[in-house]
Amino acid sequence: MSALGEIVIAVLLVIGGGFGLVGGWGLVRLPDPMTRLHAPTKAATLGVGAVLVASMATMWFRFGILSWHEFLIALFLFLTAPVTGLFIAKAHMHLSWKREELPPPAPGADWATYGDSAAESPMVAALEEPRRSE
Repeated sequence: MSALGEIVIAVLLVIGGGFGLVGGWGLVRLPDPMTRLHAPTKAATLGVGAVLVASMATMWFRFGILSWHEFLIALFLFLTAPVTGLFIAKAHMHLSWKREELPPPAPGADWATYGDSAAESPMVAALEEPRRSE
């Protein structure tokens, strides 16, 4: 393997490790769940992506083979991490909001999950039951 290849791989691994360290540190140290959500979905995703690119570069520089496995894993990770972060944020918002604290919807419009039909749903009633006792 050439010296340039080793330098590129080493830099990518250090960048990936740095992003992973920052993501892990942010997950532990940030104060609340909504800010803690950014650490794994942003920094750790970039860290894993850099390590996967380093693995692809290793296969290319050492064997001359373009490895599609790492590319597909990185693509899947970069597509699913934002969606997962969005779902976690939505779940947190729905569990922390109280219906009476929400602003009223515009005339003729209704909230996506807080409409009249959703309020009668057994799932919404089960989620709001512990709050009523507080």
